[in-house]
Amino acid sequence: MRVKLTVQKFNPDVDPKPYKKDYFVEASRGMTLLTALLKIKAEIDGTLTFRASCRAAICGSCLMQVNGSQKLACKLPLKEELEHHGKIEVGPMANMPVIKDMVVQMAPFWEKIKAVDPFLMTKNGVEVPTEALKDLHEKLHNADGCIMCGACVSACTSFEVSRGFLGPAALAKAYRFQADPRDQAHVPRLEALQGPDGIWDCVRCNFCVQVCPKDVRPMEQIVRLRRLSIGAGFSESVEARHITEFTKVVGDEGRLNETLLPILMTWGNLKKMLRIIPLGIKMFLHGKTPFPFKRVPGRDEVRAIFKRWEKTK
Repeated sequence: MRVKLTVQKFNPDVDPKPYKKDYFVEASRGMTLLTALLKIKAEIDGTLTFRASCRAAICGSCLMQVNGSQKLACKLPLKEELEHHGKIEVGPMANMPVIKDMVVQMAPFWEKIKAVDPFLMTKNGVEVPTEALKDLHEKLHNADGCIMCGACVSACTSFEVSRGFLGPAALAKAYRFQADPRDQAHVPRLEALQGPDGIWDCVRCNFCVQVCPKDVRPMEQIVRLRRLSIGAGFSESVEARHITEFTKVVGDEGRLNETLLPILMTWGNLKKMLRIIPLGIKMFLHGKTPFPFKRVPGRDEVRAIFKRWEKTK
């Protein structure tokens, strides 16, 4: 089967901007994208540049964008991709400076990983009972399955807007040490994640979950970090109060009161309260402000659910 691959070429030292180039290869049954790229490099264009190593979806080196999504070239069958999209367009990872063709600068990625101190912090003489390590893998929720390919960061909308954001991979790594009972720096680690560019800057777009080739589910690890943060007492930020006050409002009124929630979230912070006034006006004009004295059908049932939940905590 003759297959066309449209590849983005770009050498910053020579080219004024990226451009696309078409290559044609004879694809055998089961041929992967990486095999096709290696064939092109060996037989057609020796200047084609990309990373690859293990060819077994373990090292993460061959991560690139294929038809607009982050994928490992070594595990992507050409025929399957062609059937799904009708074309094969290949380019470098997004959100990363391009060195050449599909090779990107990974230094920003590694800086984020280092920022969360990706190693166990223990105190001299403090030992963890063996029983505490039972079922450790299940407690980690696969956060230890990350192969550092960078797919999640490449797909992250928050990182695209703010390069200071720690990113899904680093935050998933941060959770990995929160869940490990051998680590004795859980609270300081959580405290370090509370500020700008930390756990509260994730917008939960879910793209990192969709593209992760190892099912690490970074967004879910970030949600777990948020729960741990609130449990540890880091609950005064507007973002944390969105969670705590949301629960209180629904538990009390049996509904989400879109008018009351922003007020409770920003209460005590005059600057932020003033910033939400235009939003409140727009909500009122569009009929999004519920009547405060109207009783919601089923309110008592909702309250009962929340009361029972409180007892089981």
